[in-house]
Amino acid sequence: MKQEGFFEQVYHVVRQIPFGRVTSYGAIAKYLGAAGSARMVGWAMNASGGKEDVPAHRVVNRKGLLTGKHHFKGTNLMQQLLESEGITVIENKIQNFEQLFWDPGAEL
Repeated sequence: MKQEGFFEQVYHVVRQIPFGRVTSYGAIAKYLGAAGSARMVGWAMNASGGKEDVPAHRVVNRKGLLTGKHHFKGTNLMQQLLESEGITVIENKIQNFEQLFWDPGAEL
């Protein structure tokens, strides 16, 4: 699988995450048939910087932690974007993660 093609597949999934919901790197990897490639999904999110239509802030780790926040411009931009969608973040962790979790395998 070519890297560019995989990244575009990741972006296609991320664009479908509903407002006010989040998913994980691993859930996207599993949906794309690349189980165990959560890190590659993270690389795709890191490379999505110029893509305004990719809501990368909605992708977190499997525990609901904002592990990718340092890739956003501004100190707390990832948290601010999530909070603007009604998601509560305390100490870099999404509260009510299980209720807000969007599983592409079940939803797409």
